[in-house]
Amino acid sequence: MNRPLQPPAIEPAELVWHDGVPESKRFGDVYFSRDNGLEETRHVFLQHNQLPERFTQIPRGGSFAIAESGFGTGLNFLAAWQAWRHHAPTHAATLHFVSVERFPLTREDLTRALALWPELKVLADELLLHYPPLVRGVHRLVLDGGRVRLTLFFGDINDAWEALDFKADAWFLDGFAPARNPDMWLENTIRLVRAHSRPGTTLATFTSVGRIRRAFLEAGFHMEKTSGYGRKREMLKGVLEASARAEPEQSGSIAIIGAGIAGCTLARNLAERGLPVTLVDSHGPGNGASGNAQGALYVKLGVEFNDQTELALTALTFAQRFYNNWRNQYWHPTGLLQLAHSPQEEGRQAKFLDRNEYPGDILWPVNRDQASKLAGVPTQTGGLWFPGSGWLEPGNLCKALADHPLISTAFGATVSGLQPCNGQWHISMEDGSPIVADRVAICSGHLSPELIPAEGRFRLKAIRGQVSHLPAPAIISPKAVICGNRYLNPTLGEIAVTGATFDLRDNNPLPTIESHNENMQELGSMLPSLFSSTSEKPGGADLDGRVAFRCTTRDYQPVAGPVFDGESASLDGLFLFTGLGSKGLTYAPLLAEYLADQLTGQPACLPANLVRRLETQRLYQTHMAVS
Repeated sequence: MNRPLQPPAIEPAELVWHDGVPESKRFGDVYFSRDNGLEETRHVFLQHNQLPERFTQIPRGGSFAIAESGFGTGLNFLAAWQAWRHHAPTHAATLHFVSVERFPLTREDLTRALALWPELKVLADELLLHYPPLVRGVHRLVLDGGRVRLTLFFGDINDAWEALDFKADAWFLDGFAPARNPDMWLENTIRLVRAHSRPGTTLATFTSVGRIRRAFLEAGFHMEKTSGYGRKREMLKGVLEASARAEPEQSGSIAIIGAGIAGCTLARNLAERGLPVTLVDSHGPGNGASGNAQGALYVKLGVEFNDQTELALTALTFAQRFYNNWRNQYWHPTGLLQLAHSPQEEGRQAKFLDRNEYPGDILWPVNRDQASKLAGVPTQTGGLWFPGSGWLEPGNLCKALADHPLISTAFGATVSGLQPCNGQWHISMEDGSPIVADRVAICSGHLSPELIPAEGRFRLKAIRGQVSHLPAPAIISPKAVICGNRYLNPTLGEIAVTGATFDLRDNNPLPTIESHNENMQELGSMLPSLFSSTSEKPGGADLDGRVAFRCTTRDYQPVAGPVFDGESASLDGLFLFTGLGSKGLTYAPLLAEYLADQLTGQPACLPANLVRRLETQRLYQTHMAVS
């Protein structure tokens, strides 16, 4: 008997192959028709949800959401994606596909299964490129240049529908037959399908079982039997209170204050969904904490797999997929070594490995010799190797993100105030040129509380961090990012960036010799063999560097969501996105995706347990409490 997998890993599907067709060993059923699985999908799900006709009616900036009860081989998803390409308007609109899978296929099995459909190869290849590691929870895949967003939940179906926030326009009720997989057809599951449906939502399913039909009738769907595909004589289709589809999605103008990595990823995300954005900053993109020449894509995963660890892991894997759009430009996926740089860290990593199970495409343990070979620098210890991580050029990346036809910029003037007026937000500028927007997202780091027009205050703190620029000839240039009590990047041109200090009570905005010396001392203790024997080890007075101020919260967790005046009164149309600390490059892409979901009213990419970690209410402190 196989040992059960520890979190966050999830059990993959066990397949048997008969005549080239995959069959579930666990459920004893095929994933698709032996006759023609693609035509079966088109008949059952596309035709009986009227998708080709409905896709043609999507407005600019709008979206359409399909929910599915079993991802399987992804064939249904690819068929819907292909239909979206053929029938949806060419203007910016988004297809959301929300699917759940308790026993996901491995990448190898998925590749073999989808090879059966040559006409889907282009789409299948893109899906396989973005296919997530087999870990529990929610994975958001952004495909087709942002035209298609796949929200893939690996886990139990009822957990998925309880945790996810979305309204479907159509349902693909797939999965194996009710007799073989009864958990997928429980009354509670059907109740949750109803809860995630809007008036006019349609559904289709292979099954024609009477109790399933009656359950959906009781849930409020108008149901009917219709002809099935091939040897399957009958199937079910339904509609929830047939009516014209309402358009509840948010529209109107959006302004984003702050053009660091948070503001620029959010602006780009919204623009790619077809929404015009005004990006406001007193300097320009990629200044402040996002202006370093190099930055590592890094998180420190907790020993316990709790909500905080899950959020960090989700952010890391999403960021790795996101930055691949700038591979070999501003993103360098060299891999990253997390050194066991002290006895305490060595013990922590041992506990981490004992209590958790991570797929190898996320991380694996390495000994000292392996670590030295992977890093290209002699190390004193082993550690954890993250093959999909690496380093970025944050300042250049921010400039690239802000360069989009739907992003207007207002750079070079400082925001002096923000006030609601007549259902809109008025942004006062020091140069006297106000900006008016229906919704505003504040992405201004530790300066954000100064802009929030609310009683009391929002608790954020700035922590000084100084990086040092090491001359390339002075060191053995690593092949990968190395992290410990400091981080070190491979050389970029004539320098390699290391740092950063963590100065809780220092607000000096200029680099100091003392901070450079601290960086060098810590780096030398972490990698004593780093410095080239042909060059003298540089001292603090010999180095250039840069100071930035990280914005952190008291619980060191980021913030993304609507702003509340006090504990519960929402400031309508005002959002906050900050508190990313030293992990901004890792958290920004995922949280921009989540906040864009909120701003557009589209399906959320995060489950409820992770959303709670981001809420802005926890920052609020009344004047009375402060005094």
